Amino acid sequence: MYLLRSVLFVVVLLFTFVNSVYAQTEYKYSYLPKKVYENQLFPVTVVGISETETPALTYDRSSPIQPLFTTPLQVKNGNDVFYTFYFKAGKTDLRLPLLFISSSSLEVTLEKEYISLDVLKERQDFSGVLGAEMKIKNYQVSNFDGKNHIVNLSIEAYEANIEDMILSGLSDYGIENVKRENAKVTAEFYAVLPRTQKVLKFTYFNTLKQRYIPIELSIEVMDASVTTQSDLNPKVDAFDRLKRYALMFFSIFFIVMFIWKRDFLYLVLGIISVVTLLTFYIPHKKICVKQGAPLYILPTETSTIGTRVENQLDTMILNEHGKYTKIEYKKGVIGWIIDEDICDN
Repeated sequence: MYLLRSVLFVVVLLFTFVNSVYAQTEYKYSYLPKKVYENQLFPVTVVGISETETPALTYDRSSPIQPLFTTPLQVKNGNDVFYTFYFKAGKTDLRLPLLFISSSSLEVTLEKEYISLDVLKERQDFSGVLGAEMKIKNYQVSNFDGKNHIVNLSIEAYEANIEDMILSGLSDYGIENVKRENAKVTAEFYAVLPRTQKVLKFTYFNTLKQRYIPIELSIEVMDASVTTQSDLNPKVDAFDRLKRYALMFFSIFFIVMFIWKRDFLYLVLGIISVVTLLTFYIPHKKICVKQGAPLYILPTETSTIGTRVENQLDTMILNEHGKYTKIEYKKGVIGWIIDEDICDN
């Protein structure tokens, strides 16, 4: 009996060892960069066998180095499944932590992996962005104040640290609405430029081509941009002015006709015209805007941010659209704020 138990124990150990070795050979890193640059986003990919049960892949939580997403991107190719995680490099060499792979049929641990940090050759026009691709989907140039334009860029990039974007020589710029889905990232970037500047130039480092890629944009206030801005501003809305002039004309016309014809219908029409005209000159309701509130160019969720309210502000409501309220922040600087940025009291 004792001998039987000993044999059974040895068989179990042998089976566990063989199964572990087999699993180790079936799960391994299929892609791992040998070197990366500071702030670079990079993928690492694990290949494994296709199973009826999707295994759980978890990096050692005790390590400060963790992927951007805890759930990897999965791609199946025949009997193989590729699991891709995305990491962001820091300022020193890094060592990927242990990776635990588990399901009801296996337990696998992939060992730590070392990745060295390389140094980029410095460029004055480098935006700080490294990526497999970066493109400007569209951009808008608007009048900001008497001395400056504001440029709003809609950016789409892949495996890029878009949140680190900077523009040398400028003091007022920022990144907003950064949305990342695995490798793809979108964002809105704004910069305030002097009106004398006619071109915006910068570069990003393409991690696939291993070279700097220049981007150059012409800084001109296009007609479409001007139209959009004036349409948002009732004080300069040509259609509003036309309505006011028409109401003035009809008010005077109907009153003159009443005096001449003594027909009360003209009097009624004259009163309606005068009352309608007066609605254009009723003082706007005032609101209080919180400090730091973003000022959007359009009353939409995808709109770019033109600027931010530096200090708590009392101003008039120019218009309302859903959860957005149009205000004049400074003379000539008009935009939309979201309702949650209105002071409680």
